[in-house]
Amino acid sequence: EGPPRPRTVWLGHPEKREQRYPRNVINNQKYNFFTFLPGVLFNQFKYFFNLYFLLLACSQFVVEMRLGALYTYWVPLGFVLAVTVIREAAEEIRCYMRDKEVNSQIYSKLTARGGLRFCTNQRVPADMIFLRTSEKNGSCFLRTDQLDGETDWKLRLPVSCTQRLPTASDLLQIRSYVYAEEPNIDIHNFVGTFTREDSDPPVNESLSIENTLWASTVIASGTVVGVVLYTGRELRSVMNTSNPRSKIGLFDLEVNCLTKILFGALVVVSLVMVALQHFAGRWYLQIIRFLLLFSNIIPISLRVNLDMGKIVYSWVIRRDSKIPGTVVRSSTIPEQLGRISYLLTDKTGTLTQNEMVFKRLHLGTVAYGLDSMDEVQSHIFSIYTQQAQEPPAVKGLSVATKVRRTMSSRVHEAVKAIALCHNVTPVYESNGVTDQAEAERHYEDSCRVYQASSPDEVSTKHALLNPPDLFHSESPDLFPVSQLNPQICPTVPAEAGVCLCCLQDESTGEITFYMKGADVVMAGIVQYNDWLEEECGNMAREGLRVLVVAKKSLTEEQYQDFEARYVQAKLSVHDRSLKVATVIESLEMEMELLCLTGVEDQLQTDVRPTLETLRNAGIKVWMLTGDKLETATCTAKNAHLVTRTQDIHIFRLVTNRGEAHLELNAFRRKHDCALVISGDSLEVCLKYYEYEFMELACQCPAVVCCRCAPTQKAQIVRLLQERTGKLTCAVGDDNSLEGKQASLAADFSITQFKHLGRLLMVHGRNSYKRSAALSQFVIHRSLCISTMQAVFSSVFYFASVPLYQGFLIIGYSTIYTMFPVFSLVLDKDVKSEVAMLYPELYKDLLKGRPLSYKTFLIWVLISIYQGSIIMYGALLLFESEFVHIVAISFTSLILTELLMVALTIQTWHWLMIVAELLSLSCYIASLVFLHEFIGEVGFGRACSFLHTDVYFIATLSFLWKVTVITLVSCLPLYVLKYLRRRFSPPSYSKLTS
Repeated sequence: EGPPRPRTVWLGHPEKREQRYPRNVINNQKYNFFTFLPGVLFNQFKYFFNLYFLLLACSQFVVEMRLGALYTYWVPLGFVLAVTVIREAAEEIRCYMRDKEVNSQIYSKLTARGGLRFCTNQRVPADMIFLRTSEKNGSCFLRTDQLDGETDWKLRLPVSCTQRLPTASDLLQIRSYVYAEEPNIDIHNFVGTFTREDSDPPVNESLSIENTLWASTVIASGTVVGVVLYTGRELRSVMNTSNPRSKIGLFDLEVNCLTKILFGALVVVSLVMVALQHFAGRWYLQIIRFLLLFSNIIPISLRVNLDMGKIVYSWVIRRDSKIPGTVVRSSTIPEQLGRISYLLTDKTGTLTQNEMVFKRLHLGTVAYGLDSMDEVQSHIFSIYTQQAQEPPAVKGLSVATKVRRTMSSRVHEAVKAIALCHNVTPVYESNGVTDQAEAERHYEDSCRVYQASSPDEVSTKHALLNPPDLFHSESPDLFPVSQLNPQICPTVPAEAGVCLCCLQDESTGEITFYMKGADVVMAGIVQYNDWLEEECGNMAREGLRVLVVAKKSLTEEQYQDFEARYVQAKLSVHDRSLKVATVIESLEMEMELLCLTGVEDQLQTDVRPTLETLRNAGIKVWMLTGDKLETATCTAKNAHLVTRTQDIHIFRLVTNRGEAHLELNAFRRKHDCALVISGDSLEVCLKYYEYEFMELACQCPAVVCCRCAPTQKAQIVRLLQERTGKLTCAVGDDNSLEGKQASLAADFSITQFKHLGRLLMVHGRNSYKRSAALSQFVIHRSLCISTMQAVFSSVFYFASVPLYQGFLIIGYSTIYTMFPVFSLVLDKDVKSEVAMLYPELYKDLLKGRPLSYKTFLIWVLISIYQGSIIMYGALLLFESEFVHIVAISFTSLILTELLMVALTIQTWHWLMIVAELLSLSCYIASLVFLHEFIGEVGFGRACSFLHTDVYFIATLSFLWKVTVITLVSCLPLYVLKYLRRRFSPPSYSKLTS
């Protein structure tokens, strides 16, 4: 209990623990057995309209307010709540089963008789310190994609003191403990120490992220032993997990706005009815009765219909064979895909494949391309040939020989640095299963693959080093060096993509510090030269990613001083990262520049046609990347993000308000021009001229932001949404080599960028248009019966008496019309191929025309017209008994709704025909057979015309009256639809015709 605290964990002595720790269980459920139902109901009734329907239903317990049977209000509300409860229960059960599977896994506990066994492909159950491994090289690999999203394996090192013990059971025989920092959310850093007290002198080792095994990672090689530090809610993975946020789409907000208008209309109609009675008697009670009587103006089934529609859209997206592997994680916003105005995309892994191809090795005076790697290898091997054949001092060498040897030496030194300063590691896989020990015994090249923190290094290895054993620790012949101290500057990436190591030549004893990193980091570290900046710019303009390789020779005294300060910094508990960085920076100065390497990231398949489709659809694409300005510009041109006819304005680097003002003025004078801006300049502009910059940028056909930090990317997305009010879609890497974290957090995951076109043009467009039609039709269905009720009340002296009661009210919106109306989720105006061929159709949706105040008003007028025609027609044509009015009007209402569904449908699906016929058959069957059943169970006059006037509905008089009323209510609308398609057809109808 209480805030997280640092801790000391003794190996094998649980009785010495200083505090209690949480149970090591995972719980991702929102509710438990006791809080489930109250929690679900609270989440439903905290919204106004759900609470409104609850109050309506509760009001029927008051006798003076009751308008009919209780089930008239409680059955629809109960159905809506039942759907919600069942959906939530299904989610909770799935979550519970996933948690149970994880929490039920069995692990071995280390005892005096045996050892803990974390085997290959086994999940780590808790946050632990890595003590021992069965691997010969004294390390193991982790798969961390479920923790940090990165698919590259992570190298982990055991505590050297415990790794040297003969057996795992010896861990219980020594007197040692681990001191660890308090639990926190940082998965990339750790501060702790390991102390062994029973040795002379006592052993103290610093612990960092390289010594940790976080929960939710998977052992990729070997068998390991660890000591548990954090459990339960203190796990790094749990602390980084937030409660899932249910998004509310723009479409839902618009529908909510329309329902508010309907509520206002409900209040106005009720007041008008009471006013026409001159507020006689207990008028306030009459207002409440009229509010209840016209409550159908707000359709309670609207929310359920839309939610079920979203489920159908999500299912269709997942089942689309033309975009295989698509995952829908947020089924509440599929309509959003149909109204995207801005698409913000990353470059690496999104527009590109993140599969690097080595292109250039540049040494200042000479550059080697991929086609001249034979010459590079010739230089390398010539050095060893000459060293073996010639004595140490050879006089009288020709000039050509000296030049040749000088060039060979430079190439050899550059390749040597690349071969030694890296984090590439060979691993062995057989039939998809990694078994390091078994594969190494056979040393099968076919089973060997390479892992690194960056694909740049793997591509460089394949291009420069042949045989690839140059990267293998067991092949030291070409480069006879040894790492001085595995804990000193290990060959793992540091901040800003830097890789560094300290090595000693075994023959000469020379100590060399190697460093490799991006040009922006290395420019201030290497010695002055006249070609670094120029060649970096040239390679970037070709679209290459550049790495700078440098070295520095150290004396024995320099290294010993560095090692002492480094070990001291690593043992510190407070501000360890800062202290270690300060020590390393003492070496990072005046380094000798060796070479530049350039790799190219290949474009994803069909990126160019996809971007062209998005532009034609009216979607503006912004590319946000961390690459250099020249590289980003080159990629934008190659991907056709910027067309050949468009000018490009490169926003020059600005550092203050005055420079930003001048550059913005210069940019304002250009029209239809793509913008390229760096992250530093962007930060200055947003600081002083946020509104002006966003206004100008939003007018550009394309924007490229380079050297852009992740926080800046999020800021740009937020500003676009706030300033424009338009929908934005942010696209990151999905299943690229960089990781899966973006995919796991995404609302929609696609396997390739090219699938984005179909996801938006077809599924997004259909989802939005279908939901628009469905929502307005459900409103129309409710307004029709409310209009009929208003006409009925006005004719009969504004009495608050219901026209239909009981079973008819429920059956109208469920049995008799639900399936035809819901079948609108299968409607589509054009075929998928046409929607992809003419992306201009998507542009029509950006203005929100399918669901707008105009279309809403049209449907309201249609509802008022049809409701009035049906009710006045029934009153005009009724004969001697009132029950004839109910029979004629209700039958006409059902037929009108079925015909209106047919009028709304653009493309017929066989399920639509089944739904229409099924609903009509159900109504006819209820007329013929149900009257006896209804009479028996006592629904009484709620279906009086079914019970007492069954013979009237079979007469010719009934049939012709219903037919005339239905034709008058529907035929004019069919005529208007024909005239509109004839003289002012919509865009899609031009294509289908």
